[in-house]
Formats: sequence, structure tokens, C-alpha cells
Amino acid sequence: MQKKFRLTRSEDFKRVRRIGRSYAHPLVVLVAQASNILERKGARVGVAAGKSVGNAIQRNRAKRLLREALRPHLASIVAAYDFVLIARPALASATLDETRDALLNLLRRAKILPTDES
Repeated sequence: MQKKFRLTRSEDFKRVRRIGRSYAHPLVVLVAQASNILERKGARVGVAAGKSVGNAIQRNRAKRLLREALRPHLASIVAAYDFVLIARPALASATLDETRDALLNLLRRAKILPTDES
């Protein structure tokens, strides 16, 4: 995922977690906030995996799965959103297809992605 699509600062993660709206799935939690920056198009994404997901290898795999599942859909997001994806323990043993389905479900529920996108 390109740097322009990433949330990198701790303050941004905290702001989205504090102000954003949360959507849950057994594999991942999405916290989304509409960005107030008018000149920016598209979304910025932060990915997190806590120690409940597993050891460092499992946490890194979970984050890679989330980034890869989201990558083809970043161009479809037209509104300026900041959102954080938080891995849940079940994601450590999930496949890419299961992760992609869960992520698409959450993005549609949050109205970040059009419902006819697949």
C-alpha cells in the first residue's frame, strides 16, 4: 500500500479511534471517520494488530492480509475517509478470501464502498 494511503501518525490513530464510528466483524473491526481535509481525495488507512492476535509473526501476517485485501479497493473509495482496521484473534488463521469478504462487508456497512462493488 502506498504511503499516501496510510495513516502513520499516532495522533491520527487516536483521533479516528476517539471520534470515528466502529463496525465489527468476527475477523476485523473497522473504525471510520470522514476526513475534514477538503483538498484530499480518497482514504487513508491504518492497520493494527494487538497481542491478543498472537505472537509477532501472527500479528504481522494479520496486518499483511488486511493490507492486501484492501489494496484493490482503494481506488473505488472516492470520499475522504480516515479509517483504522483492527485485527481480531481469528484473523491469524483466516485466508485471504475470508479476509477480503469480511473487509468488503465492513466497508459496505460503513458506506465507504458502493454496494455494487465486488
